[in-house]
Amino acid sequence: MCPFTITRRKRKQTKDKRRKRKVPDMTSNLLNICRRGLHTSSVRQQIIQSTTPTKRICIVGAGPAGFYAAQYLLKNLSDCVVDIVEKLPVPFGLVRFGVAPDHPEVKNVINTFTKTAEHPRLRFFGNVALGTDVSLQELRNQYHAVLLTYGSDQDRELQLENEQQSHVISARKFVAWYNGLPGAENLEPDLSGRDVTIVGQGNVAVDVARMLLSPLDALRSTDTTEYALEALSRSQVERVHLVGRRGPLQAAFTIKELREMLKLPNVQTRWRSDDFSGIANQVEQLPRPRKRLTELMLKSLNDQEKLSSSASKQFLPIFLRAPKSITECEMEFSVTELQQDAAVPTAAIERLPANLILRSIGYKSSCADADISFDARRGHVRNREGRVLKVDASDSVDAGLYVAGWLGTGPTGVILTTMSGAFAVAKNICEDMATNALETSTSKPGFEADDKRVVTWDGWRRINDFEIETGKAKGKPREKIVSIAEMLRVAGV
Repeated sequence: MCPFTITRRKRKQTKDKRRKRKVPDMTSNLLNICRRGLHTSSVRQQIIQSTTPTKRICIVGAGPAGFYAAQYLLKNLSDCVVDIVEKLPVPFGLVRFGVAPDHPEVKNVINTFTKTAEHPRLRFFGNVALGTDVSLQELRNQYHAVLLTYGSDQDRELQLENEQQSHVISARKFVAWYNGLPGAENLEPDLSGRDVTIVGQGNVAVDVARMLLSPLDALRSTDTTEYALEALSRSQVERVHLVGRRGPLQAAFTIKELREMLKLPNVQTRWRSDDFSGIANQVEQLPRPRKRLTELMLKSLNDQEKLSSSASKQFLPIFLRAPKSITECEMEFSVTELQQDAAVPTAAIERLPANLILRSIGYKSSCADADISFDARRGHVRNREGRVLKVDASDSVDAGLYVAGWLGTGPTGVILTTMSGAFAVAKNICEDMATNALETSTSKPGFEADDKRVVTWDGWRRINDFEIETGKAKGKPREKIVSIAEMLRVAGV
């Protein structure tokens, strides 16, 4: 009998055995995930620590900027080890907690980040907060270079009286609520009124509008949190006003976001024709992306008069309005006019109904450690091309300390913008090491967990598997764990 025949028989026997095995149910799968050991991580740490000579680099923040920088460093520095320290037990930052649930294609970048995280010269330390669990000075003592990439976690405010009332919340917190950021589950936005007014016209503002107006069935198959789906199922919101200070030519949302809004079932988009006075005459002189966006707005404006709509919900973009005051169920705006692209308030005012007000006028960062040279007014770290400046307010560079992402630039651009910026800063780190601007001949120990409850990459895998398995029963890609204590339990910490 030929070996090929024997092999075929063995394969058949193996398949027969597989068929006889009982398929484990979801409960068994979840228990298996929780029982899995973490031995791989400790071995991996020992292997890395025994490798010499090694340039040690610490990245604080496991969002897009952190992972892109790590990717560049590992590719271009063959003798470096990169450790990523993250405040939360889970990685991916804004991709996990900021990208809209109905944009799964944007989250595919997680696959790239995962490949970087599984590089043999990278370690992940989750549940470690800069300024609380470890100081910046401690990290600088343990590494040749420290790169800060912990993002923007605060909101810019309108600076209006009554802004702290319960019916006024930030779009950032609303996004965190439906995306499962730990702590945001207690937000409880009041969706019992007819009108929501969103102040701001960026992509985040449009994401929020879309989530409020989308059919619930379309969201049930996403990773929107269960408590958010429950709240949205009881929502009485019928009209969403999207209000901006400037005109259509300055709208900050992209054409992709607008197209999605225009295609929402049971939703009619209503523009104000006065907002577009003279706009058609300027279209041909616009740069291509702005031209395409403006043409789509004009087309939608022209079509709205021809189409009779039985839609029960409305999306209402409004331009040339600046926030003036807030009352219990209304928001007052100053009518503005453009002067050299700046919105200048006039004496005219308009009141809009607003059972809920969502502020979406930008993010800012916080200072996680007193040793960081931080510009509190602008809300970002003081730096020159990613090299952090000294705390003494001088223009000199603090050698060995870097910043990338929104923490260094402010909240601008999309994920691709963040990638380019992170690569540029990582390149500067490589150049500084190559030119001996950084002293790397002395060995550094790297992060020492001691008795801290640290989530390793293996711990994250267990959380990831648990979420995916839980989501399967609900027809969702995952059901996110929103409790840090539960994350730590599932991670085995």
